[in-house]
Amino acid sequence: MTARAFASSADLAQKEQTLELLAEGVYALTAEGDPNVGAIEGEDFLVAFEALATPVAAREWLVRLRQHTDKPVRYLVLSHYHAVRVLGASAFDAQVIVTHEQTRRLITERGQQDWDSEFGRMPRLFKEPGSIPGLTHPDVTFTDTLTIPLGGERGDLVLRYCGRGHTAGDIVAWLPRHRILFAGDLVEAQAALYTGDAFHRDWSTTTLDAVGALGAEQLVGGRGAVAKSAGAVAAAIAQTRGFLTTMLAEVGAVKARGGTLKEAFDATHAALYDQFGRWPIFEHCLPFDVSRLWDELSGVDWPRIWTAERDREVWDQLQSDGQG
Repeated sequence: MTARAFASSADLAQKEQTLELLAEGVYALTAEGDPNVGAIEGEDFLVAFEALATPVAAREWLVRLRQHTDKPVRYLVLSHYHAVRVLGASAFDAQVIVTHEQTRRLITERGQQDWDSEFGRMPRLFKEPGSIPGLTHPDVTFTDTLTIPLGGERGDLVLRYCGRGHTAGDIVAWLPRHRILFAGDLVEAQAALYTGDAFHRDWSTTTLDAVGALGAEQLVGGRGAVAKSAGAVAAAIAQTRGFLTTMLAEVGAVKARGGTLKEAFDATHAALYDQFGRWPIFEHCLPFDVSRLWDELSGVDWPRIWTAERDREVWDQLQSDGQG
């Protein structure tokens, strides 16, 4: 059989971006399964949520946003440390970059390796990579919650840590007044999950429970369409949980009977394919997902660092012979 192209290296088609106004002064940009970003207006400033992979890509988002508001970006909130979410930060000229404290740790520990890894996996997202000035480091971090008063009648934006999930340091941005949640990659709507740096058991239980308990009526996930009703939000959370619990069941069963990592990958692929297999980045993510979960079930709590070399080794072992 013909080997699959590595990760998303063959995904070169540009995606159509859609800018949506979710409420007065609340914006989301989605892009057919590419990373989502958002912005929230304060009385005389902006909070940007996520930064995209390069300053050039981020500036294109800002050009669209500037058709609606010219307020300066005071805060840039980064949900976690992955390169496609943070390396465009310099374009925003933000006064303050905010992350969770664990994200600061992860950037220091593995930021460069992650940059190299993600550039190899998803080259199309790195528009003019030479524009990246270096790793993005936060100015302010927190551990539980951080509240940003938006001023006037706009209420607050509450940044919250819901527990370990997609990474050790994912945060969400919650607008109680509008019941709108920017969930980052803790929730995906009609897009596959990347779990290569995840804590599957925490994520599928207490972390998603905490996300759901907020009672959002609109939700912007890390990828995919905006969920625009309480029912749609619940469905997106359930879909995310289902992906994780299926992985846990399939990989756990193979491991319990003394099977191999490749057997765990094949079983998981078969179990997930009918529902998720045609959604964005499914084939890309699954080898890395299963490899991390295999480690986790083997007692490796802190995820191993992905390097460009390790990426290729895992891909060749699990995916290159073609599945589905």
